[in-house]
Amino acid sequence: MAASPRLVRLGRKGLVLNTMYCVYIIYSQKNKKIYKGSCDDIKNRLEYHNRGKVTSTKSGKPWELIYCEFFTNKADALIEERFLKSGKGRERIKYLLTNTLKRKNTTGEVAEWPKAAHC
Repeated sequence: MAASPRLVRLGRKGLVLNTMYCVYIIYSQKNKKIYKGSCDDIKNRLEYHNRGKVTSTKSGKPWELIYCEFFTNKADALIEERFLKSGKGRERIKYLLTNTLKRKNTTGEVAEWPKAAHC
């Protein structure tokens, strides 16, 4: 299994690996919903969702990664996650992923945009 993404930089003692934090959006074809979250290992987190280990996503299995944004700082990733769950953030997601979601949804409509945060 691959390690989580790392940022490599040159430090005083040579190369230094820093953890990268991911803000992600996953999509369920089964229930036509999206879920927003953050983590430091997107591959493992997606597997966790698809094994039904997350209560709020259990009914939508399988989930597919449709958006991922990386940060070098965990606090910045959490700020972005909170923003994406806000009204303005939902508008931004709708704008960024409209074509992606239209292709995923068999009716040609954009997936349902929940008013309450899911994660």
